[in-house]
Order: sequence, then C-alpha cells, then structure tokens
Amino acid sequence: QVQLVESGGGLVQAGDSLKLSCAASGRIFSRPIMGWFRQAPGKEREFVAAVNWSGSSTYYADSAKGRFTISRDNAKSTAYLQMNSLKPEDTAVYYCGAGVSMSEIDVWGQGTQVTVSS
Repeated sequence: QVQLVESGGGLVQAGDSLKLSCAASGRIFSRPIMGWFRQAPGKEREFVAAVNWSGSSTYYADSAKGRFTISRDNAKSTAYLQMNSLKPEDTAVYYCGAGVSMSEIDVWGQGTQVTVSS
C-alpha cells in the first residue's frame, strides 16, 4: 500500500513561483509513476505533469510546458513540482498521484490548494 502527502501550496501573486512536494510512504516501488494533477472549482481533475521511476522521463500538459518542472528524489521518497510564472488560471487544488503507468494512477494524496491572485 502506498500513501501520498502533498505540501507546499499557498496564496501567491501572478508571476510568482511555488514548489509543491509529495512525500510517499509504503510500497512505493509498486507505483513507479508519480504525477501531479489539479482540479479547479467547477472543473474536472486534469493532468499537469508526471515522472517515471528513475526521473529520466517527464511528461507535461501543454499548460505546464516551459513553466513547471517535475522531479523526484527516490532517496527521500518525494516528488516535486516547481511552478514558475504562475497565472491566476493555475489556481486549483493540486493532487499527487501514483500508479503503474500514466493511465493507471490509482493512489492519491489529499491535495494542496494553490491560489494565484492577479
């Protein structure tokens, strides 16, 4: 069983940066893909970024490309999402997810709120 705990959310202004962390515990090797997703009010949860076990492959939504960077430190069992040049439309609850593949994310954290003011 894998547990995920996100942290690092907060209230920032447009153009600011924020770094989210996702601490994993349990049998994390059983869920090699870790990703970030977000859900804005009234909208469905959407993919933001994902990284494979070794960190050698990363994947981004078009909205995140060039501004966000996903990484992981397996020694700390933690994945990160560095978010730069934040926009008001980035406002959402950000969730960390893990799974055996990008289409099989089945473990979720509780989410962390990110609010970007204009």
